[in-house]
This record gives sequence, structure tokens and C-alpha cells, in this order.
Amino acid sequence: MSQDRPHHRGPRQKSRTAPSARARRADVPRSTAQQVLRAVSQDGAYANLELPRALRRARLSGRDAGFATELTYGTLRMQGLYDAVIAEASQRPVSKLDGGVLDVLRMGAHQVLGMRVPEHAAADQSVALARAAAGQGAAGLVNAVMRRIGERSREEWLELVTPTEPVAERLAVSQSHPVWVVKALRQALIGHGAATPDDADAELEELLAAHNVPADVSLVARPGLADVDELLAAGAQPGRWSPFAAELESGDPGALDAVREGRAAVQDEGSQLLALALAAVPVTPRSVGAPERWLDLCAGPGGKAGLLAALALRQGADLVANEVSEHRTELVRQSLRPALTKARDHGRELVVRTGDGREVGRDEPEVYDRVLVDAPCTGLGALRRRPEARWRRQPTDLAGLGPLQRELLAAGIDATRPGGVIAYATCSPHLSETTFVVRDVLKKRDHVEVLDARTFLADAATAELTGLGDGPHAQLWPHLHGTDGMFLALLRKKG
Repeated sequence: MSQDRPHHRGPRQKSRTAPSARARRADVPRSTAQQVLRAVSQDGAYANLELPRALRRARLSGRDAGFATELTYGTLRMQGLYDAVIAEASQRPVSKLDGGVLDVLRMGAHQVLGMRVPEHAAADQSVALARAAAGQGAAGLVNAVMRRIGERSREEWLELVTPTEPVAERLAVSQSHPVWVVKALRQALIGHGAATPDDADAELEELLAAHNVPADVSLVARPGLADVDELLAAGAQPGRWSPFAAELESGDPGALDAVREGRAAVQDEGSQLLALALAAVPVTPRSVGAPERWLDLCAGPGGKAGLLAALALRQGADLVANEVSEHRTELVRQSLRPALTKARDHGRELVVRTGDGREVGRDEPEVYDRVLVDAPCTGLGALRRRPEARWRRQPTDLAGLGPLQRELLAAGIDATRPGGVIAYATCSPHLSETTFVVRDVLKKRDHVEVLDARTFLADAATAELTGLGDGPHAQLWPHLHGTDGMFLALLRKKG
């Protein structure tokens, strides 16, 4: 289905058509985006899961699917800026607007200010969406607000609604992040050695801007099950850091045979490097002929577990993938399906199970040689891929996650045998989820030494990998490395 396409702004075209004379129904791509945004804001859905389903239901592909995707993700990313614009244009706080109407106005603002859709087309379609969602009165409001939004360019709106000071409030609007996230990321940049107090504001602005650029689709060819050449032959490009990575610039990764069959998967390169680093750390050998035993303590939904399983098979090790949720355990099982078949054929032990990771140290003390503790976290390192997370997370989440992260790391250490290694990882650079957790857990554990994670992470990379911080822990950054903001601490249990 066609719709007006983005164009370079020329003389502004204002919509002067009365709402009652406009299109009665919005086009399918915009309606699809609205449905996804409603599911995200009202039902707590995740856009990366909801959007593909919505596109399939609407039978959208090609340019129409691309339009709906950019409209969905772009609206979510820049919601903070657009809310400030809408509040000014409507002369009321956005909290006073109906939720469905607010979604429509955010979409309209993104079309005009972020996609360069002609103002009259964005307004006409927004009015149609509002009429269907909330009636004729809402359509009139949307018409008036969209007309006012179209009166200024993006640059003019930024100048009008963005405070000049303090810096956190300025960046919160201009780069569309909650103020608390802006402040936390500034502290993280300094705390991990990626910035000094003198240059932190400039570094922070680059990081926040990187969160607003759509991430490329990173693929992993799981070794022994697929190779990178197969992905390249299917149209992907070589990855930047991981020897098993490829980048898919466009198209559906599920259309690739290797991905559809589970021999390859969508996985950020930073995530790949963490698994590779853990697999490469030397450990004290077991008795002659005894295979190493590996544990993925928090394996769901299965990305790192899938690569770890392939690496374990290649290195002759056994792996247990543990997950606390039955639903997520099934996702892990599906992700590992080809590896499970190969393990069975080669007499290797590859187990996917459901269990509370906090109890593993007590139930299986000193059993494993390598343990990955990929702890639940706020996900502030993956805001490129999950833009709604920045609005959904709250500072109070840290209070609940902190004790869980510490208990899981402690259990992982207890489950590791002397001479073995533990990797603590999060997809968040927040200091309360990273260095503070490791510091607190190790306070009374003299039998655990901290390794320089930067060395093993850099050794795993196929190109020179710098900017990982002051050590001994390593922190990846979207604006420096083009990966998610992954944190890694490597610990060895002394013999």
C-alpha cells in the first residue's frame, strides 16, 4: 500500500483541510505502527517482538514495511523530544492527553521532524488515526497540534524546547533520554575510564546520539554448525570484531537458511566477544580425559548459550544451560536445537534445564570449570535495539536488580571449582550493576582473583580493540565500538 514518502524539505505545505473532509482511514503502514506503539505503551509489549508479528499480520514488505519500522522505532527513540514539542504545540502537559491520541501525535511529530514526510500528509493521516482511536473531537485536536508542529523545522523546535542548562536536562531533551539515564551514563563513562570529568559531557552526547541510530543486524555463525562464508554468500557483510560475525544491512535475517535452522543467529558482536573471552581463559585441567564442564547460569533467551554450546562442542566440553523461567527455558531449547542434536551424535552432554540460578552454588558446589553469569539488568547498554527500555526503566529498578545480581554472582562463584573461571556480564554500563556488584561480592572472598578482562576480550577480537577502560574489567560502548554497551568481569577461583 502506498503512502507519501519522505522528501527533502522545501516550502512547507500546511494542511488546511477540515478534519471531516480528510481520509476516513489511515493507510496500513501507519495503522500498523500505531498498533505496535499502543501495545508497547499500554500492554508493556516489546517493540522488537511485537513489530515483526504486526508486519506479518498486515502482510507488509519492502518499502511499506521499512516505513512502518522507522515510524515505530523512530517514534519510540525520540519520544522525549517529541513530548516536549507536543506540550508546546498543544499548550498542555502530555500527561493530560489521551494515551492513544498521544501515540498518534508522537507518530505525526516523527514523520514531520524525523522522516521529512510532507506536513499535509502527516497531518491527514494522523487525523484519520485519531478519529479511529478516539473520535471526532480528538481528530480536531490532532489537526490543530499537527498544524502547529509543521510551522517550525526540527532545528527551530530544538532551539525552542531544549533548556540550555543544566547539561543533563539539555541532553535529556535534545537526545531524548530520561534525565536519570543521562546522569547515570555520565557517571558510568567516568567510572569505567571512558571519559574524564573534563570531557565527559562531550563523550556523553556522542553516546546518547549513538543510542538514536538504528543498530545494524549482527549475525553469528555458530562454529561447527555454520561458517561466516555461508552468511556472506547469502548477502551479509563481514563483521568488525568477532571471527564468527557478519552484518546484515537489510532484509529479514529469518530468511537466511542458517538462521532459520538455528545454525546461525542474530547476536550483537559485543555479546559474541564475551562468550569467546570466557572460553579462552586458561583453567586448571581436570583429571586426564575428563571433559570440562561449563555452566550458563542465566541462559535465556539463548543467544550467548547458543554460541557457548558451539564453543563447548568444539573444545570437547559439556554445557548446562540454566534458566529460571519455563517459557525462557523453551526459548533456550529452541535456540540450541542444532547443538543439542550434534551433542547427542558425538556423545557430549548438553543440558537445558529450568532452575533458580541463586541455588546452583548450594546444590552443585565446585562442579564447573567455566561459569557465565549473564545477570538480569536494566538493559541500558542496548537502547539502540530496545528504544522503549529507556522510558520503561526507572531508578527504583536498580534496588530490585542489585540484590539479585549479587546473589547470582555469588552462586556462580560457589559453583565453580578451584582453578575455574567466572564471567560476570551485563548489558548495562551502570556502575550499580557492574563494578559495584563485583566489588561487593568479592569483599569477603579472598579465594577469588580478578583477571584483566580487557586482555581476553581484545585477544578474542579480529581487529585492534581499544577503549575498554582502565581495567581490570572491560566495558564496550555503542559510540566507540559499534556494539551494545556490554560489561565483562573475569574472575578466577584460586586453587
